[in-house]
Amino acid sequence: SSIGNRFFLTAYGALYISDVQKEDALSTYRCITKHKYSGETRQSNGARLSVLDPTETPPSVMDSFQSGEVQVGRSIELPCIASGYPNPTIRWLKDGRPLPADSRWTRRLTGLTISDLRLEDSGNYICEVTNSFGSKEVTGRLNVIEPLRVTLSPKNLKTGISSTVILSCAVQGSPQFTVSWFRNTEPIVPDQHFSIQGAHNETLFITAAQKRHSGAYQCFATRKGQTAQDFSIILLEDGTPRIVSSFSERVVAPGEPFSLMCAAKGAPPPTITWTLDDEPVARDSAHRASQYTLSDGSTVSHVNVSNPQIRDGGVYRCAARNSAGSAEYQARINVRGPPSIRAMRNITAVAGRNTFINCRVIGYPYYSIKWFKDGTTPLPDNHRQVVYENGTLKLSDVQKGTDEGAYLCSVLIQPQLSISQTVYVTVKVPPLIQPFDFPPTSIGKLMYIACVVSSGDMPIRITWRKDGQEIVSGTSGVTIETKEFMSSLQISKVSLQHNGNYTCIASNDAATVSSERQLIVTGETKKTCLSWQTTLLVSPLLKLYMFLIVVPPGFRVQPNNQDGIYGKSEVLNCSVEGYPPPKVVWKHAKGIGNPQQYHPVPLTGRIQILSNGSLLIRHVLEEDRGYYLCQASNGVGSDISKSMMLTVKIPAMITSHPNTTMAIKGQNKELNCTARGEYPIIIRWERGDTVIDPDRNPRYSITTNPNEKSDEVISTLKLKPAERGDSVFFSCHAINSYGEGRGLIQLTVQEPPDPPELEVREVKDRSMNLRWTQRFDGNSIITSYDIEYKNKSDPWELKHATRKISPTNNQANIVELHPASVYSIRMYSYNKIGRSQASKELTISTEEAPPDGPPMDVILQPMTSQSIRVTWKAPKKELQNGVIRGYQIGYRENGPGSNGQYSIVEMKATGDSEVYTLDNLKKFAQYGVVVQAFNRAGTGPSSSEINATTLEDVPSQPPQNIRAITVTSDEAVITWSEPPRMTLNGVLKGYRVVFWSLYPDGEWGEMQNITTTREQVELKGLEKFTNYSIQVLAYTQAGDGVKKKNDPGPPAGIKAVPSSATSVVVSWLPPIKPNGIIRKYTIYCSSPGSGQPVSEYEANPELLIYRITHLTRGKQYLIWAAAVTTAGRGNISEKVTVEPAGKAPAKILSFGGTVTTPWMKEVRLPCSSVGEPTPTIKWTKDSEDTTIPVTQDGHRNILSNGTLVLRSVKAEDSGYYTCTATNTLGFDTIIVNLLVQVPPDQPRLTVSTTSTSSITLAWIPGDNGGSSIRGFVLQYSVDNTEEWKDVFISSSERSFKLDNLRCGTWYKVKLAAKNSVGAGRISEIIEAKTHGREPQFNKDQPLFTHINSTHARLNLQGWTSGGCPITAVLLEFRPKGTWAWQSVRTNTSADIFLAELREATWYELKMKACNSAGCGNQSSQFATLDYDGSKFTNRRPVYTLNSKIKTQTLKFVFKEVAVAILFSPLCVCVRVCLWLFCTWSSKNNRSFDTPVKGPPQGPRLHIDIPRVQLLIEDKEGIKQIDKATIPVTDTEFSQSVNPQSFCTGVSVHHPALIQNTGPLIDMSDIRPGTNPVSRKSVKSAHSTRNRYSSQWTLTKCQASTPARTLTSDWRTVGSQHGITVTESDSYSASLSQDTDKGRNSMVSTESASSTYEELARAYEHAKLEEHLQHAKFEITECFISDSSSDQMTTGTNDNADSMTSMSTPSEPGICRFTASPPKPQDYDRGKNVAVPIPHRFLLSFCHKTDCADQTIRHRDLKLGQMVELNLWRD
Repeated sequence: SSIGNRFFLTAYGALYISDVQKEDALSTYRCITKHKYSGETRQSNGARLSVLDPTETPPSVMDSFQSGEVQVGRSIELPCIASGYPNPTIRWLKDGRPLPADSRWTRRLTGLTISDLRLEDSGNYICEVTNSFGSKEVTGRLNVIEPLRVTLSPKNLKTGISSTVILSCAVQGSPQFTVSWFRNTEPIVPDQHFSIQGAHNETLFITAAQKRHSGAYQCFATRKGQTAQDFSIILLEDGTPRIVSSFSERVVAPGEPFSLMCAAKGAPPPTITWTLDDEPVARDSAHRASQYTLSDGSTVSHVNVSNPQIRDGGVYRCAARNSAGSAEYQARINVRGPPSIRAMRNITAVAGRNTFINCRVIGYPYYSIKWFKDGTTPLPDNHRQVVYENGTLKLSDVQKGTDEGAYLCSVLIQPQLSISQTVYVTVKVPPLIQPFDFPPTSIGKLMYIACVVSSGDMPIRITWRKDGQEIVSGTSGVTIETKEFMSSLQISKVSLQHNGNYTCIASNDAATVSSERQLIVTGETKKTCLSWQTTLLVSPLLKLYMFLIVVPPGFRVQPNNQDGIYGKSEVLNCSVEGYPPPKVVWKHAKGIGNPQQYHPVPLTGRIQILSNGSLLIRHVLEEDRGYYLCQASNGVGSDISKSMMLTVKIPAMITSHPNTTMAIKGQNKELNCTARGEYPIIIRWERGDTVIDPDRNPRYSITTNPNEKSDEVISTLKLKPAERGDSVFFSCHAINSYGEGRGLIQLTVQEPPDPPELEVREVKDRSMNLRWTQRFDGNSIITSYDIEYKNKSDPWELKHATRKISPTNNQANIVELHPASVYSIRMYSYNKIGRSQASKELTISTEEAPPDGPPMDVILQPMTSQSIRVTWKAPKKELQNGVIRGYQIGYRENGPGSNGQYSIVEMKATGDSEVYTLDNLKKFAQYGVVVQAFNRAGTGPSSSEINATTLEDVPSQPPQNIRAITVTSDEAVITWSEPPRMTLNGVLKGYRVVFWSLYPDGEWGEMQNITTTREQVELKGLEKFTNYSIQVLAYTQAGDGVKKKNDPGPPAGIKAVPSSATSVVVSWLPPIKPNGIIRKYTIYCSSPGSGQPVSEYEANPELLIYRITHLTRGKQYLIWAAAVTTAGRGNISEKVTVEPAGKAPAKILSFGGTVTTPWMKEVRLPCSSVGEPTPTIKWTKDSEDTTIPVTQDGHRNILSNGTLVLRSVKAEDSGYYTCTATNTLGFDTIIVNLLVQVPPDQPRLTVSTTSTSSITLAWIPGDNGGSSIRGFVLQYSVDNTEEWKDVFISSSERSFKLDNLRCGTWYKVKLAAKNSVGAGRISEIIEAKTHGREPQFNKDQPLFTHINSTHARLNLQGWTSGGCPITAVLLEFRPKGTWAWQSVRTNTSADIFLAELREATWYELKMKACNSAGCGNQSSQFATLDYDGSKFTNRRPVYTLNSKIKTQTLKFVFKEVAVAILFSPLCVCVRVCLWLFCTWSSKNNRSFDTPVKGPPQGPRLHIDIPRVQLLIEDKEGIKQIDKATIPVTDTEFSQSVNPQSFCTGVSVHHPALIQNTGPLIDMSDIRPGTNPVSRKSVKSAHSTRNRYSSQWTLTKCQASTPARTLTSDWRTVGSQHGITVTESDSYSASLSQDTDKGRNSMVSTESASSTYEELARAYEHAKLEEHLQHAKFEITECFISDSSSDQMTTGTNDNADSMTSMSTPSEPGICRFTASPPKPQDYDRGKNVAVPIPHRFLLSFCHKTDCADQTIRHRDLKLGQMVELNLWRD
């Protein structure tokens, strides 16, 4: 870290001082340390620094690094502190290269700091220190290592004991780690089960794992203090396999498939193998084995035998094995057939273990299987031998001497016939290791251990292992010496490395055995044990003595009572001993009572005495029962004897049963069987080879009862009922404890036969031949057959039958069938039991025959003049005789001259109802029609002929001899004659005349038509001096006829260019005069001089391009074309020459020329090209003297075929476009002149003359937009309404008179022109007033003609009409000082009396006279006479002056925005202080008390100011703001204002001025566009009219004027005061913001005749410069005279696209300015708006000599309140 600027503390605690100073020697330096955890601090002793003068020395490194190892993500500082003079520079390198740019690397004076270490930061770092006297470098190694991470897998394991477990420990991170293993927190020591392997001991093997090895295993990885570990849970279970499901013994027939299943469980899951008679089961198509594991860990295996043969019988064994052990299961599968025994292989058995010997018998049935040893001894003969019922012999604990030998398997296949096979068993003895052990020992001792094998067959192999690894003699100080049956392990010097588990392994051909012991070596020898060995000396002298001993006989085994089984062998045991060997004699006493007399047993082949003295009785009989005596003697002592009783037990046997029997299917049947034998006897019934279990199959029942008269048992099997499957062999088995007997019964079940198998041999239209085959006859002879058949759709109740067909026949014919019908056929068989079921139903269709009936309901319906629709229905179903394939329609004309022959057309059938339209018939002609049906076999009869007439058609030729005669300039007469009768094609209804105007530019006017029945028509109201095109058509009920038929003109152009060596491409233009609808084009191709005919090709009329192929290369061809319409082929085009070529220069197939289109449409300019190589297309547009490439954007796009697409074209898109196609062989170009038609420009509208009821307008049309003007639309409305009326005017008119208008009324008028594109922009709205004004009272007329005490007569003759008739006069009067007014209304202009007045009373009187121009007001006061007729003079009368002479009324409407106004009329000083906000206001004229419609309007100030000087300044009165309203403070409100000036400013920014938002500046009474008459007076209460301006600004020009400067002289003549001011200044005009909407002048003034023209001209200039962003008009002063015009118009317009009128006023008048802010919704757009700074103004009242000031404050006024100030003067 840095301490100051020169002191640095390194990460290792060193203090580094750079740029040592002298004063550094004055300080004492100490190192203070603080313990991280305890907080204890310690301080070193002080040190002083000696500072010497610098000497020039090479650099040296005071502190450096060598090597380091840091984990990823940490930080490290590599120190490199250098000294030297001059100060050395330090450069760092990594692996010989400069350090890369990385924010993690920080170079400091103390070294290099690396933060957030990464693996790639490892490497060799070099610090180079250099100054002018040398250099020095230090190198260190940085190793960045990852932290250790350990993953032990598998994470959790559950397996069985004796399995092998492998645990893998994966270590990531730092290298050179060590791995250690732990189980249950204890270190794992390798032994016979545990072994650790791998380069880093990363793998742990557990071999033959035991249950005690379960637990938690941990793997630890360690490296230099880093430790990481992971663990795994191992659970070991007893996984010895066990059979959980198996198969049972069964009997199958050859070819009957069977499947055996064996399921076993174990851990790990065992593997199951199959053997058949100790041989692996065959794997082929007939023997398939499968194995899978269930979710519970069980292994399931199947053996499937699909087609078993006799050889597939035998003992099947499934063996389940895994690492923990094995388990087996076996059972015999018997396959019926002649029994035999497979060849048996000799067996090697291991002594002490169990051995199974299978008698490999195949075939079934057989009687018994017996085993014999050495060919004689029946087995078993001792307790270690077991013979299973299936013939398997088990030898337990095999002994070498006893069990070795030949074993004979004997199978009894018939009562007196048996077969046998012999197998030899050899017994091998495994090694047996004597126990040994390691005695305790210590380091340095000797060790000798012997491993001795005490028994076992030679040769024996002996090896040693230590900890599972084989020991090699001579290594690690261990020596092994091995002899035949002994091996010794010798260690010359015991050390700790000899610790471990030692295993001695002995193996021979029988087995491998081992014995393991542990050697533990202690570290030190504390005691010395002496082992003494004693040697026993045996004398070699031996003496041999022989003794002879005799022994009398004695019983080793005494005879005991025994039971013998009839027919089986029996051994009567009797074993004796003695010396000499005793002789044994057997005697027999018959009977079961007390033995009476013993007789020697006759020894025959059936009875014999065994070598051990026992008596063997083969095939015991009943007479063998009784007592037997065993007597033995050897001449020494007395004989011995012992008696026993033999009881003969009779096994169960069948004594009576039927061999064959019959049963009827469905009826009950009983089978009886009689048996005898020892009780209890069990009777078992089998069906085939399956045991009958009545509990599982209730169709069977078994009853068994003993026969009381004998010792027999009778068993009855009942079948309820008998079934076909019961026709098998049933067997009755009698079973007791001693044997089993069987009787076979063959049951035959009879039943009705199976249905015959029916087939069809031949089918005709009305017959068929059948054949059948009888299969199962029901075990009874067939007696007859029945055949039944019916229509497939009919029920079997409507069947036909052929009965009693002989059983010797197997075929039959069925006749009288219907053609093309579908029949269902079935058949029955009969035997003596009954009738079979119906055979499988056959569906058979007979062949077709020609239809027998005609089509039905034939109807004719004329569709057109040349077609008749024919409808009909198919013939009756039963008469069709097949599927109707189609119909033949015959038709003929029945008119005069017809030949009567039918024309035949054919159509395919589509259904039951058919429709066909006969085309190309004669128009309006009668036809007869017949219809025939046909199928595959032929045609049927035709229908009756029906007649119909084709419809009328339009006339096929036009009227003839058409003439046009001009009568007047707007009227013409057209005449013609009727078309030929034969071409009318119907009844002539009349004629239609179609006509339209033709304009000079080639465009057509609106098409009009007139219908008449005469052969002439008069056309009136035509446009003057205009060409017209006229067509006359005849029409019938069908419609208009054709026009005059003309062939089409020639194609307007043609091109032919080569496209390949054998083809050319032709393109052309449509004819200029197609004279009809073009149906196709014909292309002609000829080769001059070749003599070949001209080739013709037909082309689609829409494509205008065609490729001609199969031409000859190098030959020239002439190509031309012609259009074809219904009138025929037109004139041919010009001929062009072309020659096919393989390499062709670029050519353009499209044509240039002029393309005219309305605006806002999509235009496609084609430029299709050919050439080889393929040309590239480029489009350019001419711009003045240069060409500009056409770029693709959202407006322009060039398609892949070269077509230029222009979207939403505008006027600026007009121009010349050039398409150039280029390839390596040349180029070609075309030029297209694009003319975009737009709506016409606005006309310039003016007022010509006015009258009391009309206004005459005149106009000059604007640009026609590229299309002739078709007419004008004039709209007008009363000035204060928006109810516009439309008037449509002809295109030739330039003036129009509006009649029937109201007198003395202002009207608004606007005009728009129309062309083929649409209506153009509307002209500016001009306002004009019809002659007349509101009524006025003549001051020279007396107001009252008579007044008395109760009456007053008013003189209404004093009212002048103003040019418009007075419609009403309203009088209101009241006594002075009262509130209620009395009203009188009259329509007369005569005198009127006010009656019932009070005498001697002053009255106030108000009069209002109204006409269509408005209302005039007059007010006065009068007094009635006293009762005596004298005048009442209590009060001096005060008269109210009229608007011109006496009274000046000012009305203010206050709304939200402030405007300050100061004025001084005449000699009266008026000051009024007001707070005003200006906003937009409605344009409509409204009185002050009229509610405002639409959105709420802001406050507005509107003042009429006669003879007032206005100054418009842009410096003092304009302020820039960002909002529409200005918060004004009291300080601003109290500012003094120069009473001689009025300052205001106007911001122009609102883009949508067409709404009722009010103007920015209103020149209400300035009406340019007329020649007004001077007004004599100014209205005292002028009605409010809002005028609209657009986006213009009035400001004064600065020193640097814009490029376009207009100069104007402003001269205004004052009134009687004679004030004349001349001002010359500069004015600039341009549009502000939206130029399209800025089409109105801001100011309309008549202060000078040239001013309006200058402003209008400035607008024209601004219109041409739309790129300007701000427009300004500047007016310095405006002087207004007191003279005014009585008739004036204004050039204002509420349409932002209109332009100010160019007319100029001729006289001065009143200027009115009204300012309003923008709408509230336009506040965001009203930024940087210039609005006037609010001022106050004061109205002061002055008389000639004195002046009394009165102030009207803004608090006294309310928004919207009208204030009227009446001013008096003497």
